[in-house]
Amino acid sequence: MTALNNRYDFVYLFDVTNGNPNGDPDAGNLPRLDPETNQGLVSDVCLKRKVRNFVAMTKGDAPGHEIFVAERAILELQQKRAWDAIIPDASDRDRERLPKDQEKAWEITQWMCANFFDVRTFGAVMSTRGANCGQVRGPVQFAFARSIDPILPLEVSITRMAATTKADAESKGDIRTMGRKHIVPYGLYRAHGYVSACLAGGKGTGFSEDDLELLWTALEQMFDHDRSAARGEMTARRLVLFKHDSALGNAPAHRLFERVTVNRVFEGEEHEPGDRLAHNLPPARAYVDYAVHVDDGNLPNGIEVMDRI
Repeated sequence: MTALNNRYDFVYLFDVTNGNPNGDPDAGNLPRLDPETNQGLVSDVCLKRKVRNFVAMTKGDAPGHEIFVAERAILELQQKRAWDAIIPDASDRDRERLPKDQEKAWEITQWMCANFFDVRTFGAVMSTRGANCGQVRGPVQFAFARSIDPILPLEVSITRMAATTKADAESKGDIRTMGRKHIVPYGLYRAHGYVSACLAGGKGTGFSEDDLELLWTALEQMFDHDRSAARGEMTARRLVLFKHDSALGNAPAHRLFERVTVNRVFEGEEHEPGDRLAHNLPPARAYVDYAVHVDDGNLPNGIEVMDRI
């Protein structure tokens, strides 16, 4: 596989219609939001889970593309596989700590990177319990996604025309089951991401150009394969890449992100985010209610802008 030689920073836009993009278990599964601004939030962990699921679906157990943090996985058993491959005669007590031999310790960690796509991509803490495989900093990281405008989650009552058990039907008489769900009528979310070539090559995880292409494909298509009644309609809308011609990079990420702006559109006029109340604008209910601009003029030397969506 071709080693990764370029740093990337990217802006990812996605939206949700009548769904819950990321429920908060500490708030009754209410859509996550910033209490000061009422902007919706989607955690980096949520986005990584969707990438993992997409890779698992498209690659299965293909060599180098297994998923370490898979649903219902027992992580210490996954880590034990690395020890069995490198030091098969090690005792359980030996496995609780990395070998003093640094080369052997590195081989164990590298085995995990080579076999598990998510370890190679996002990194992992593999020293918590059982077979110790060390810790890895992943070259790909996401920030929390934040909605462009404030959201107003709705709590909707729902019914099911069936009882769960025969006893419920006999005791309650009415077999309907009541429930509630939270939705966001519409929200356009923006996330920032980073790909470090320095953490991929050399003594890094081995994240390659092929892995990078798979990551971009996952971000483009993962919502199409993550449908559920709770999530409503979620769609990837824009993926803007800033490619550096070096591993270290040629410009600060925040300066590049400032080149991507999202404005509210109403009756042909554009308004900056936050101007909705000042101009008495109705809430956005579709992607066409926004205009996305990418300033690709006078770019810093060594920076290339690419649009994947």
